[in-house]
Amino acid sequence: MRSLFRLLSPTRIAAKPPSVQRDSVSLVLADGRRIDVLRVRDPRARRIKLSVDERGARLTLPLRASLAAGDRFLHAHRDWLALQLAAHACEPRHDLVRDATAALPLRGEDVPVRWADARATRVEVDAGGGLVFAAPARAGDAALRRALRDFYEAQGRADVGRWLPGHLASLPRSPRRIVFKRTSSLWGSLAPDGTLALDLALVLARPSAFEYVLVHELCHLLHADHSPRFWAAVEARFPDWREERRYFHAEGRRLKGRLRALLAG
Repeated sequence: MRSLFRLLSPTRIAAKPPSVQRDSVSLVLADGRRIDVLRVRDPRARRIKLSVDERGARLTLPLRASLAAGDRFLHAHRDWLALQLAAHACEPRHDLVRDATAALPLRGEDVPVRWADARATRVEVDAGGGLVFAAPARAGDAALRRALRDFYEAQGRADVGRWLPGHLASLPRSPRRIVFKRTSSLWGSLAPDGTLALDLALVLARPSAFEYVLVHELCHLLHADHSPRFWAAVEARFPDWREERRYFHAEGRRLKGRLRALLAG
C-alpha cells in the first residue's frame, strides 16, 4: 500500500489535449437587452444544458447536438435565463481584497481574518481559530490569491489525511495519488490510472460533505459505475450520504462561485 505521505503530496497533473470547444452566441431577451452566452461543446455532456453563475450564461451542447438545436433550446428558455441573470446580479461578490476582506469561507463557516504585514505571503490559523493573512506591503493580488489557494489545498490535504486511513482498510487498493483542482461541475473523480481528483471548493463545504465525496470516489475503486452495488458500498461506509447530496444540491453552486471570486476566475 502506498504511504499516506506520497498519496497526499502535491503533484502536477499532465495537461490533456483540449477537446472542449468554446465560442459565444448572442441572444436578445424579451426586454430588448442583448447578451452574450458562452457556448460550450463538451464531449462529456449527455444533454443540452443552460446554466448561469456569477460569470454569466453558459449553453452546453453534447457532440451529437446541432447548433440549431442549441439555438432553439436557448430561445425556449430565455425568460428563465433573464430571471437567473437578475438573481445573480443581486448577489454580493466575495472578492479577495487586502485589508478589506474580513472573513474567509472554510469548512462550512465564515472564519474571521486578521491582516498583518510580513516578509512572506501566507495564510495561517491562529491560536483562537481565526485566520491571519500575512503579506508584505508590495504583495500584489496574484500573490494573495496564490497564498490563499495554497492554504486551502493544505487544509484539504490535512482533512483527507485524517479521514483516509479509516477507509483504506476496506478497499482492495489505495488511490495512485490524490490531487486538488478547481472544476466547474464535478466534486471529485477517479481516473483509470487511479488518480483521485477532488475539487478545491470542497474545503469551503462542511466537513461531512467533503468526507462524503472522498468516500464516494474511494468506492469507485470497488465499482467503476454507479450500480446498486456501488451505492451499497457507499451506504456501508457513509450512511448519511443522501443528506450530503442534498447539501450539495442546495449549496454547491454558491460554494464554487465563491471560490472562483476569491481566486479571481
